[in-house]
Amino acid sequence: MKASRIEISGEKRIKVEFPYNQAIASLLKQISGVKWNQTMKAWHIPYSRIAFEQLKKLFPEIEYPKKGIYVKVDEPMVKTTVPVINSQKKQNKDVSIQVIGRTIILKLPKNALDIHFITSMRYSRWDGKQFCWIVPNYPGNLDLINDYFNDRIYELIVHDDFEVNTNPDKQRKIRTNEILIIKTNTGRLKLIFAYNKELSYIIKKMPFNTWDTKNKWWTIPYSEKLLSEIKETARVQSINILYEEEQKSEEKAKRISPFDISNYRSCPEEYLRKLKELRYSKNTIKTYKGLFEEFINYFHKFEIQLIDEKMIIAFLQYLVMERKISPSYQNQSINAIKFYYERVLGGKRKIYLVERPRREKTLPVVLNETEIINTIRQVKNIKHKVIILLTYSSGLRLSELLNLKIKDIDSKRMQVFVRQSKGRKDRYTLLSKKVLPVLRQYFEEYKPKEWLFEGAKGKQYSESSVQTIVKEAYQKAGIKKKVSTHTLRHCFGTHLLENGTDLRYIQVLMGHESSKTTEIYTHVTTKGFDQIKNPLDGLDFE
Repeated sequence: MKASRIEISGEKRIKVEFPYNQAIASLLKQISGVKWNQTMKAWHIPYSRIAFEQLKKLFPEIEYPKKGIYVKVDEPMVKTTVPVINSQKKQNKDVSIQVIGRTIILKLPKNALDIHFITSMRYSRWDGKQFCWIVPNYPGNLDLINDYFNDRIYELIVHDDFEVNTNPDKQRKIRTNEILIIKTNTGRLKLIFAYNKELSYIIKKMPFNTWDTKNKWWTIPYSEKLLSEIKETARVQSINILYEEEQKSEEKAKRISPFDISNYRSCPEEYLRKLKELRYSKNTIKTYKGLFEEFINYFHKFEIQLIDEKMIIAFLQYLVMERKISPSYQNQSINAIKFYYERVLGGKRKIYLVERPRREKTLPVVLNETEIINTIRQVKNIKHKVIILLTYSSGLRLSELLNLKIKDIDSKRMQVFVRQSKGRKDRYTLLSKKVLPVLRQYFEEYKPKEWLFEGAKGKQYSESSVQTIVKEAYQKAGIKKKVSTHTLRHCFGTHLLENGTDLRYIQVLMGHESSKTTEIYTHVTTKGFDQIKNPLDGLDFE
């Protein structure tokens, strides 16, 4: 494989020659501006430093002239200019944004508030030589910058570039009057104690309880309510409580990326076509694509057709032993591999000689009302505030929030229409009276056209942007719990239950197919738990 400088129709290009290989061609297509020339029977890419560096990263073994394919520093790079408003600088339009690969370059007048915003973004820095701010082009960062500076932006230039994508328990003795409670990294409680009829009875009534016959201990999902019940029962039984939190396991092997191997293969087109043909959701397609790519690139020296059952088993063992992936990830990998051999190639269903891991069920983490209030108060940007308010008050999944269109907000009936959600079902949910005026203020300021929340170029707002917004709000509110954007949905269901809403209504509002899913919130809520009188307290035995 070699590269050389050419000129086509007066334009300088870089010619890339190699024996026909579909995997290499697919990888080469990641470079923006790549083209195929039928006359030369060869691919060629833009004659720019960025494109050439991408080429070398994708194919480290590529041959080129000893002096390299020299690109002058002052030579204009191939670029796409996307004017935000008017490229001519005006009063109050004082921010210039340029995006080059993994870097966002910001030029603007000195301002303490602006500096505080920029430095809040991870790994941002000031470049004293070029007199500009350098911000990593992490997913969602461009949307956040655009939201913040908004009307002050007089130019946004995006240069063409490719997007790169227990320890084991120590042996120890537990006395007959002790219970060891260990909070695991998987969100469960491990309960180790000598046989106690009362404790065992309480545990068996808890959701998703599991008895480990090999190790002789119980495990239950972690929640404040269940932990309090166990501790209270232990105190009544005069059992000493030992509480610990499991330490994080040692470092694990990293996932294979295009930079680790020279002949990195993309997911086959027929695989993606079959997923779309069977109407798999976008998220499932994205997940399966990544998992199958990891599998075929683990055996990058073999053609896909030559990967046999023994190799599949070896790969799954590698995921568990070296990658140390979760049981859920392991199950998804098995499904992604089986999909190719059974659905794409049309083979018979097979049961590989690898035991599927038992999924460890957990209870959702929920914030109390005070924590929700503190989180909302930390958000000053009107768009970000609406995102958090609507997610919580309507009990929306992240995908449901991003798929909302302007017409889905029914202010007359005070409802939000959620279309084609999980399981391809439509539903209506609540629109809060307190959200409506904030939503109208957001409309006047941002003027979205189609999607309720739009990004820098009028497209759907990205998942990572919302996750960053919510994460920062949690941090400013001082919340230490392991929470996410989805936590707001769980808070919606739990707080409805605590306010006396019937479980059947909550099930409809949240779009749960099974009532058992909704019943989980009865095990999460702690409201009124402190009002329960222990039966022993009413007995006069002294």
